[in-house]
Amino acid sequence: MKFRPLHDRVLVRRLETDERTAGGIIIPDTAKEKPMEGEVLAAGPGGRTDDGRLVPMGVKAGDLILFGKWSGTEVKIDGEELIIMKESDILGLIEKKKK
Repeated sequence: MKFRPLHDRVLVRRLETDERTAGGIIIPDTAKEKPMEGEVLAAGPGGRTDDGRLVPMGVKAGDLILFGKWSGTEVKIDGEELIIMKESDILGLIEKKKK
């Protein structure tokens, strides 16, 4: 795939969630909510201020993020459903626990 987001946009792949509840009940596809966690696949160079200075991105490819339920625009690239969103739609980074 050759796709490079522009400005302060990021390309995100949703992370799949568990299909069972904590009690072991299987959740059908029609009752599932779309996950709000994802992995950044690509990020643009950053936004620009009013005077033209580049503001670098706070995320990079490989980061795990949390985003709003209705954030971004869903697109299909190479048969895979992905999301393009502005960096401001990202609520935060998910840090992996160190063992």
